[in-house]
Amino acid sequence: MTSSRPYLVRAFNEWVLDNDCTPYIVVDAGVQGVQVPTEHVANGQIVLNISPGAVRGLVIGNGSLEFSARFGGVPMQVFIPLQAVMAIYAKENGEGMVFGSEPGSPDPDGPGTKDKEASGEGGDGERPSGRPTLKVVK
Repeated sequence: MTSSRPYLVRAFNEWVLDNDCTPYIVVDAGVQGVQVPTEHVANGQIVLNISPGAVRGLVIGNGSLEFSARFGGVPMQVFIPLQAVMAIYAKENGEGMVFGSEPGSPDPDGPGTKDKEASGEGGDGERPSGRPTLKVVK
C-alpha cells in the first residue's frame, strides 16, 4: 500500500484550519531533498508555520509538500519530501500528530542523515518507551 502520511498531513492541516488554529509542521531537515532555510534549522529540525497567512501556493501532494514563503524578508520556495515531515500540530494547543516510520515506506534516512530511530534519545540503541512527545523548537 502507499504511504498514509500525505493523506494524514492533508487531513490534519484541514482539521487545524477548520478549528481556527495555526498549523505547524516539524521537519527533519537532514532528509535528502529537503529545501528549507538552513539558517533556521536547529538540532537537525525546522518548525514551519504552513497557515494560509504565512505561505503561498501550499501543495501537499502524495510525495512532497511545497510552498513559497518569506524568511527574514527573503522569498524562498520550500520543498519537503513527505517522509521528512515528523509532525503536524496546532500552535495554539499542541493538538496534532507525530509520525513514526511506516512499514513499506521509503527509508527517510538518506545519505548524510543519522539513524535517529536506531540511536534512540539516550544513545543506548533502543527507542524511547512510552508515548511520543512533541517538542516545539523555536
